[in-house]
Amino acid sequence: MKRIAILTSGGDSPGMNAAIRSVVRKGIFEGLEIYGVNYGFAGLVAGDIRKLEIDDVGDKIQRGGTFLYSARYPEFATLEGQLKGIEQLKKFGIEGLVVIGGDGSYHGALALTKHGYPAIGLPGTIDNDIPGTDFTIGFDTAINTVLESVDRIRDTATSHVRTFVIEVMGRGAGDIALWSGVAGGADEIIIPEHHFDMAAVAQRVKNGRDRGKKHCLIILAEGVMGGNEFAQELAKYGDFHARVTVLGHVVRGGAPSARDRVLASKFGAYAVELLQAGRGGLCIGIVNNKMVATDIVDTLENHKHRPDLSLYKLNQEISF
Repeated sequence: MKRIAILTSGGDSPGMNAAIRSVVRKGIFEGLEIYGVNYGFAGLVAGDIRKLEIDDVGDKIQRGGTFLYSARYPEFATLEGQLKGIEQLKKFGIEGLVVIGGDGSYHGALALTKHGYPAIGLPGTIDNDIPGTDFTIGFDTAINTVLESVDRIRDTATSHVRTFVIEVMGRGAGDIALWSGVAGGADEIIIPEHHFDMAAVAQRVKNGRDRGKKHCLIILAEGVMGGNEFAQELAKYGDFHARVTVLGHVVRGGAPSARDRVLASKFGAYAVELLQAGRGGLCIGIVNNKMVATDIVDTLENHKHRPDLSLYKLNQEISF
């Protein structure tokens, strides 16, 4: 393999630039030509492709977002879109593709794999909801961003003796809420993967008030319901002086953490090694702190991401 390309798709996540940098520099180190595809699968179909040199990825490892840009492109789910993308890759003489993104991006790589085109998926999403890996690129940065806000909100919640409902991103996954909730000492963590009883939540808030507790923090995953809706439902059980903070897209931005930079660098270099060895149709992950590469078809079609619910149990035991 002499030429490979890389694209980022779907929602951006801190560390994507570090992964791109790793693919480019590892590829050049190995004597390959590396091409960047702008605007994800939309740019692939449009032929918005350019050769990347060493200097193109300089001063990028510390930057959030993705300098290759991203875009939603549902048309790539169609056979016509997929064949147009492969046509562009062949036009540029590109023999393998690295796709960085979340669930939708992986399905794009899966489609190429089924057409016999070598593609490697790198998990890049703050949601941490990709099967085949314990952690995704951007997750660590995201939970630290949430944690900073939680710490600040605790100060004002204590000053005014209030209950704060803090809604965090994650789509249908509760990982961001779970990890930031435990780290932030949340009184309650509400996630899609675990049933909750609003009456029981209200009772625990009351119990804390009765003990003289000056604040209550409830971390709510957006996949359950919106923060305002949750506060309205909670109010049916009493006046808890509740306020709502929605931590939206701010969680997707910012400089990646050291952990995300290292993880992205390792993923990117490993992707190059796999393509060099003629191996495609894979997705890369880290499991039990070891790099793994699994069949992308099997991973997406037969496996599902599951959060570490032992953290939920732990929070119930220590947050009273």
